[in-house]
Amino acid sequence: MYFLYFDPGLGAMIVQAIVAAIAGFLLFSKNLIYKAKMFFGLVKEDDLFDDINIKDTDIENKDDGDE
Repeated sequence: MYFLYFDPGLGAMIVQAIVAAIAGFLLFSKNLIYKAKMFFGLVKEDDLFDDINIKDTDIENKDDGDE
């Protein structure tokens, strides 16, 4: 019977692979759930983008105070 040698570096690599797999699965499934909601029309238009409430004219007509 052969026993494998697990040093701390290999253990850290295994933990990193497990965490990356879980994070990848969560991000991938979140995208699938969002697309399914879009298909069935369950996503509101307000949910598509964050509402910042900045008008373009506020940025273009910004007063520098140099006058």
